[in-house]
Amino acid sequence: MAKDQLETYRKKRDFTKTAEPAGGAKKSKGGDSFVVQKHAATRLHYDFRLELDGVLKSWAVTRGPSYNPHDKRLAVRTEDHPLDYGSFEGTIPEGEYGAGSVIIWDNGRWEPIGDPHKGLEKGDLKFNLYGQRLHGRWVLVRMKPDKPGQTRENWLLIKERDEYAEDGAGEQLLEQFSTSVVSGHTVDDIAGEGYEEKPKGSKKKRSERPDFIAPELTELYDAPPQGAGWFHEIKYDGYRIITVKDGDKVLFFSRKGLDWTARFESLVPAIAAMPAESVVIDGEVAVIGKGNLTDFSALQHALSEGKDGFTYYVFDLMYLNGQSLTELPLRERKARLKMLVTPLASNRQVVYSDHVEGQGEAFYAKAGEMGLEGMISKDAASLYRSGRSSAWRKIKCATEQEFVIVGYSVSDKKGRPFSSLLLGYYDEAGQLTYAGRVGTGYNEKILESLGRKLSALRLPRRPEMNALVHRTDARYVKPELVAQISFRGWTADNIVRHAVFKGLREDKQPKDVKKETAAMPQTVDAEGGIRIGGVRLTSPDKLLYSDQGVTKRDIAEYYVRIAPRIMPYMKDRLISLVRCPEGAQGACFFQRHASAGFPEQFKTQRIKENNSDAEEEYIYIEDAAGLVAAAQIGALELHIWGSHVQDVERADRIVFDLDPDEDLKFADLKKAAVEVKDTLESIGLTTFVLATGGKGLHIVAPIQPKHEWPEVKAFTRAIAETLAAQHPDRYTANIRKARRQGRIFVDYLRNDRTATAICPYSTRNRPGATIAAPLSWDALKSLKSAHPVTIRDAAAIDRLVAEDPWKGYASVKQSLPIEQLLEGKAPATGGKKKRR
Repeated sequence: MAKDQLETYRKKRDFTKTAEPAGGAKKSKGGDSFVVQKHAATRLHYDFRLELDGVLKSWAVTRGPSYNPHDKRLAVRTEDHPLDYGSFEGTIPEGEYGAGSVIIWDNGRWEPIGDPHKGLEKGDLKFNLYGQRLHGRWVLVRMKPDKPGQTRENWLLIKERDEYAEDGAGEQLLEQFSTSVVSGHTVDDIAGEGYEEKPKGSKKKRSERPDFIAPELTELYDAPPQGAGWFHEIKYDGYRIITVKDGDKVLFFSRKGLDWTARFESLVPAIAAMPAESVVIDGEVAVIGKGNLTDFSALQHALSEGKDGFTYYVFDLMYLNGQSLTELPLRERKARLKMLVTPLASNRQVVYSDHVEGQGEAFYAKAGEMGLEGMISKDAASLYRSGRSSAWRKIKCATEQEFVIVGYSVSDKKGRPFSSLLLGYYDEAGQLTYAGRVGTGYNEKILESLGRKLSALRLPRRPEMNALVHRTDARYVKPELVAQISFRGWTADNIVRHAVFKGLREDKQPKDVKKETAAMPQTVDAEGGIRIGGVRLTSPDKLLYSDQGVTKRDIAEYYVRIAPRIMPYMKDRLISLVRCPEGAQGACFFQRHASAGFPEQFKTQRIKENNSDAEEEYIYIEDAAGLVAAAQIGALELHIWGSHVQDVERADRIVFDLDPDEDLKFADLKKAAVEVKDTLESIGLTTFVLATGGKGLHIVAPIQPKHEWPEVKAFTRAIAETLAAQHPDRYTANIRKARRQGRIFVDYLRNDRTATAICPYSTRNRPGATIAAPLSWDALKSLKSAHPVTIRDAAAIDRLVAEDPWKGYASVKQSLPIEQLLEGKAPATGGKKKRR
C-alpha cells in the first residue's frame, strides 16, 4: 500500500542526483510522527507532514504556521512522502524537483481528533500537535476549487483557539525560530559553503545552537500527591522565564516566547558566568517583598520604577552544551542544574530551587504556615514536556489567579480615575463571564497608569458577557488587560470575595484566563482502594463494561474530567440512577430514593409523592465529588428531573424523546429531529439535540419555570399528537409498541413531575460503553448513529471537554406558548419560526 502511495513521489525525483530518501522506512514507534521542514526552494515555504498509513501526508504552507487563530495559512496538498523524509535535512540540487535547502523546523507527534481518514475525505482534519515549537489544537480545511477540473488541492492551516493561541501573533513564531530543531542550522547554513557532505545528503554539524523551548505547565490540584517519587517545591510569585545561553549571548523569554531580555538585563552577567557553553533553563524571576517572600506586586513595582532586585529561581534544565535533556527524568535534570548553579550561589541573583522528596502533606502544611501562595509537586521520573501536564501539579495555599479586566466603576473622588476594576474570565465555551470587582491594592502611580490604559480601551456599550454586572456607575473596556488578583474564595454566585489587586500580567493572554478549579488527586489506601478528591473507590479496577475493559476508576476519572460540562445540567436537580453493581454485564436496577449507606456526597430532599401526602427522600448531586460517588456505587446512568430542587413543581426544560421503530433507518430519525425542531421553532422555542447513547435522539428546550407540571405535560402531549395527526405515516404519540411499527414514537411522557430523562454527558448502560452526547444541529447532519461517543473514545471526549455544542443554552429565556395551543392554534410542523 505504501509503495503505491509513493509512486508520484518517486516519479518526480532522480535518486542518483538528489540525496532525498527513496523510501522504505517502517512506521515510527507510535505511528503518529509529524515534521515541519523549512524549505528554501524557488519560494520559501514550510512543508507540513503528518504520518498516516505508513507515509507522510504533506502540504506546502506558503507563509508558515501561525499561533494567531485569525491567520488562515494557505496549505497546498502535495504528494505523499516516505517516512524517511521526516529526518531529511540537506540540499536538493539545481534542476531537481524542489531544488533548495531543507531543515527540520519542528517535529514531534500528532493526535487526530476523530477519524483522520474521514477528516481527510471530508476536507476538515482536526488534530493536536505535540512538537518542540507547535502545540495544541489545529485544523486543516480544504477549500473549494477555483475552477472546474482543478487538480491542485488548496487547504488552509488554522490554529484553533486554546491556551497556546495568541491573537496578533502574526509572523512572530517564524521570526522567533529560524533554526533546525535537530542540527541547529538555518537554511542559509545548509546552502552555504564549508559543510562536508555525508552520504545521502545529511550535513556535518558545524555548531549546536540552543533554542527557546515552550515551558511545561502545571495543572491545579486540591491536595499534594502522596508517597515517594514526587518533588515538592516552593511556588514563586513572579514571571515564568525561559533562559537561552549561547556562548556569551543570553536571552530571556516569556512563557509565550516573547523576548524579555531588556526587562531583566541585570541578570545577564550572572547567567553568562555559568560554566557552560550553551544552556536552556526554566525558572521564575521574582522580587522579595514583605515577610521575606516573593511578591508579584513588588516585582511590578521594580519593573515600573526601573529598579533592580530581581532573583531568578531556576528549577529545570532542558538543554546543555549541544545536548537536549528533555528525554531525561526530572531527577537527573535537576542534579545537572544544581551543579551548574552552585558556583553562582554567592551572587544571589540566580538561585537553585531546591525540593523535598515525598512528605507532600507536611510540605503543604509548612507552606501554609510560612504564608506562601502555594507549592508545586513534580513527578521525579517525568520527562520534560511542553504544555500542561499532570506530572507538574500546582496546589494553592492562598487563593490567587489572573482575571481579565472588563471595565471599571466611576469614582466620586476628584482626580481618581476609577473606584474599582470589574473582573471576568472565559468559561469552557469561550464566553466572557463576570467575576466581581476589586477596589484595593492600588497606589497613586498604579491608579494613574491604569487610568490611561482603561481610557484608551473604552467601549461604547456593555460587551456580551455571562452574569453581566448591572451597575449604573460601570464603564466597560475591551478585554485586553490581565490582572493578578488575590482573594478569599468565591461566593455562591461565583463572585470573588475580598479581592486585592496585585498587578498586571503581561505574560498572559486574556483568552487563556479561566476560572481555576482543582483536579481531584488519587491516593491509594491500605486496603487497595483509591481516593479521588476525597471520595473512596473500592475495587477501582473492577470491570463495569467487561467487553470494553472499562473500570470503575475509568468512570470516575471520566466524570472528574467532564464535570464542568455536566454539572450545569445536573446541579440541584433531583436524579434517578441506573445502578449496575456488577457492571453492565450483571443485574441492574433503577433507584430514585435515598437509601441506607448512600454516599455522603449525595444530597437529599424530602418530596411529596404523586397524588399523596407521603414524603420520600430524593437525591441530587452538587459537585464533581458527587459524580465520583455515583461511580463508586456502580451508577452507569444519571437521569435528571425537568425542574430544580428550589421549585420542583415548575418545569424549566421540556424533552421530546424520539424513539424509532427498529426497522427505520437512522436517516429517518435525523429527518424527524429536524422536523420537531422546526415545529417548535414555529411557535418561538429554541431547541437543542442530544444523541442519547442508545437508539434515539432527544430534543430539549429550556424554559422559564412559570408553568406547573399538568400544563407542561398537556402542552408537550399536544405537540406530539399534532405531529402524529399531520404525519400519521411517520409519527405516533401512543406508547404501545404495536402502534409504533414503521413509525417514530414522539415520547412526551418525560415531561411529568417525577419523570426523568438521561442527563447530557451521562454514561449509558448500553453495549459499547456509550455516552449521552450533546450535539450542535449542524453536527447532526453528518451523524451516523445515536451513540457516536464511547468512554474509550479519547479524542471525542477531548472535543466534549473543549467545545460546548450547547453553547448559549443557559442564556435562552423563553416560555411555553400555552395560550396559543389553548386557542386551538396548532403549530405548523416543519414550519419557520414565527415572530412573537
